[in-house]
Amino acid sequence: MVDRRATVADVHDIAQAMPHVTRVEGPKAENPVYQVGGKSFVFFRTPRPDAFDPDTGERYNDVIVIWVESEADKLALTQDPHSPFFTTAHFDGHLSVLVRACRLDEVTVTELRELIQDAWLSRASKRRGEKWLAEQG
Repeated sequence: MVDRRATVADVHDIAQAMPHVTRVEGPKAENPVYQVGGKSFVFFRTPRPDAFDPDTGERYNDVIVIWVESEADKLALTQDPHSPFFTTAHFDGHLSVLVRACRLDEVTVTELRELIQDAWLSRASKRRGEKWLAEQG
């Protein structure tokens, strides 16, 4: 079976499939926030001055924020300049990575699922995380 390329719909499907998830609507209808236990683990960001096209200066309107477990995980995802994952100075010290929706097709659904599941685990309570992991075998 060939793993297909990820899409924005996959972000929603994977995040919503995790247990105890609440979807909160952000400031705009197209900016949902996925939370577990009141803690965000994936959210669609509104355009901000720190994420912009270097050629036009236009703010990116398709940035997705995904939590990571550690600074090492963040660096592993963002240090390659060709990676679709990036960060900005605004997120220094914040355990998350950014990805533009238009670049999701650079990762597979399997890779995206692993990243979002790890994001959920990083924010879920220890009890919920251990239960979910046990159910996964």
